[in-house]
Amino acid sequence: MSTGTNLVTSIREQFRQTPLRVADQTLPKGPEPAGSVEEIRLHRKQRLAASFRLFAKFGYDHGIAGHITARDPELPDHFWVNPLAVSFAQIKVSDLLLVNHDGDIVIGNRPVNTAAFAIHSQVHAARPDVVAAAHAHAVAGKAWSSLGRLLDPITQDATTFYGSHSLYADFNGVVLDKEEGRNIAQALGPNKLVILQNHGFLTVGRSVEEAAWLFVTADQSAHAQLLAEAAGIPKLIRHEVAEPLGSGRAFGGFSFTPYWDLITAKQPDLLD
Repeated sequence: MSTGTNLVTSIREQFRQTPLRVADQTLPKGPEPAGSVEEIRLHRKQRLAASFRLFAKFGYDHGIAGHITARDPELPDHFWVNPLAVSFAQIKVSDLLLVNHDGDIVIGNRPVNTAAFAIHSQVHAARPDVVAAAHAHAVAGKAWSSLGRLLDPITQDATTFYGSHSLYADFNGVVLDKEEGRNIAQALGPNKLVILQNHGFLTVGRSVEEAAWLFVTADQSAHAQLLAEAAGIPKLIRHEVAEPLGSGRAFGGFSFTPYWDLITAKQPDLLD
């Protein structure tokens, strides 16, 4: 009997012992694992620090601009955020600040980006279902935002936002007050993504992982559409195909797993 035949026979024997079909596989359904308040808080802070490191790896950092926040599991009107002027590439769990919706820095002694407070406090207040929100000045998102358009369903990834993203078309400069933050939250509505015209993208999720993964997907979708439109006229995915994809969650949190595994393996100091 040949070596190839022996291998096939061995594989078949394994399947007889532990039968598993692709259709029977189960994937994580919840946005984040259950646990005590302390365990959930640590989980969110670790994923938050990892998200900053990943954003730096993807080139989303730009000076002091950009912020990702995570709602505290015990104090829903408080959120964890990055300190001002600390490189995304260097952020650790211990660097994160706890801020309340009144603008008080409850834990930490570093300054907070005023825009981070003005935008994120209002988004978290308006959307109790949102655990995390992500905003950065990524190049493709900035370029696309200048067009004042929604993303079209031209790729499978772009359908993630079909019928579930919106446009805030009133650019008023750097966001420095809560009223502007409220306007952005209102424009976001019940959606996953709001395009801030002449500014960039902001995504929200039921977990830190989901918000970060959605931001990456939105920026890459914008990049793909900019490339496609530079080459010609993209073909749109049919409404009946795109609609269920846009209305679902597409395992956003689970899709973050490879990123988490990669960044924590290469940069374990982020967990300090």
